Amino acid sequence: MSVIYDRVALIGLGLIAGSMAHAMRDGGLAGEIVGYARSAETRDIAREIGLCDRVEDSAAAAVRDADLVVLAVPVGAMGDVAAEIAPHLKPGATITDVGSVKQSVIDAVDPHLPAGVHFIPGHPLAGTEHSGPRSGFATLFRNRWWLLTPLPDSDPDAVARLSDLVRAMGAKTDNMEAGHHDLVLAVTSHAPHLIAYTMVGVADHLRRVTDEEVIQYSAAGFRDFTRIAASDPTMWRDVFLHNREATLDILGRFTEELFVLQRAIRMGDGQQLFDYFSRTRAIRRGIIEAGQDTEAPDFGRVATTPKA
Repeated sequence: MSVIYDRVALIGLGLIAGSMAHAMRDGGLAGEIVGYARSAETRDIAREIGLCDRVEDSAAAAVRDADLVVLAVPVGAMGDVAAEIAPHLKPGATITDVGSVKQSVIDAVDPHLPAGVHFIPGHPLAGTEHSGPRSGFATLFRNRWWLLTPLPDSDPDAVARLSDLVRAMGAKTDNMEAGHHDLVLAVTSHAPHLIAYTMVGVADHLRRVTDEEVIQYSAAGFRDFTRIAASDPTMWRDVFLHNREATLDILGRFTEELFVLQRAIRMGDGQQLFDYFSRTRAIRRGIIEAGQDTEAPDFGRVATTPKA
C-alpha cells in the first residue's frame, strides 16, 4: 500500500494514537510518524518501544512540517493544544482529532487554527479498557466505524485523503454532522458508560457489606460492566462535561424506561418483561450481524495481544 501522508504527527500517545502508529507502519501509509505526549514518562516509553519514528519533547516540534496532525488528547485539552501548535502548522496540513465528542471539540479547536489548514474532526468507534503507549495494536480499527464530521467549508480533497487513510487502517468511514454525532454517541457510548460506572459503584458499596462476595462471585453481566468502567477516567470525565446536554437527554429517557420495567416487576407482569427483553435481544443480534461485535468474551475488540 502506498504512502498517504509523508509526515504524520500524533499529539498524545495512548491507545488510539498508538494503534494508528502500528497500523500506519504495518500498511506503509506514512513516510514518517512523529509523536508527542505531555508526560515525559510516556515519551520515554514510546521511545523505548519504538512506537514512532521520532518522539519530540514539545508539541510544536512534533507538528512542524507534518502533513497530518492527529489530536489524541482528552477532549478538555483540545483547545489548549490547538492554541499551542497553531503557529507551527504547515500550510495545507490536515488537522483531525479522535475525541468522542465533536461539537465541543470544534468550538474549542477551530478558532485557533490559521487559514490554509484543513480541520476535519473525527472519531474512531474502537477501543479497549487499556490505555497508555503500550496498549495500541495495529488491528484495533479493523471493521470498526470511524466517523468524520467535516465543517461546512472543509476541502473535499482533504476529506477524501483522510478517509483513504482511515480505510487503509482497516476501518469503515462515514461523514456525519457534529451535533447529530454527539446525540448518537450519547445513546451508543456515553450513557452506557455512565450507567456502568454507576453500577460498579453500587456493587462496591455492597461489597463492603457482603464480605467482598459481589466481587468474588461476579457473573458475566457484572464483568461486562467492570470492563467498561475500567476506561480512562480523565477521558470520560471530559466526555460527560463536554456532551452534557445529549447525555442528560438520553439518561432521562433511560430513567423512564427503567420505571416501566420496575413497575412490570412489581406487578408481576411477565408478558411485558418477556416482550421488552425480546425486542432488546433483537437489537443485540443486529449489532452482531452488522459485524460490530462477536459472541467472543473479548467482544471482538482485541484481535492481537497488545505489544509489551
